[in-house]
Amino acid sequence: MTINSKSKGARFEREIAAKYRAAGFNDAHRTAQYCGKTGQAADVEGVQGIHIECKHQERLQIYDWIDQAKRDAAGTGDIPAVHFRRNNCEVLVCIRFDDFVRLITDGGATNE
Repeated sequence: MTINSKSKGARFEREIAAKYRAAGFNDAHRTAQYCGKTGQAADVEGVQGIHIECKHQERLQIYDWIDQAKRDAAGTGDIPAVHFRRNNCEVLVCIRFDDFVRLITDGGATNE
């Protein structure tokens, strides 16, 4: 990964954290690189019940990204959610269907 790619990814993680804070998730913050966490850490923490993986890439590899988020969230009970976008496009979020149903029926994410 080039320095520009890392910078782009870091900016996107900060952007996602800021979007969550603006939505009332006051504890949302970038984690992995910022705090020195490695391995299974989410890219953004502070949204209880959601494991946030961030991808700002032109070539979409959504199944690979979901697989990574599932592996990283394993055993936590968190819903793996990939937040992604291409340049000059809006942010999209991808979750598995069963997790989506869980969110809309159980209210899986909270800002508490």
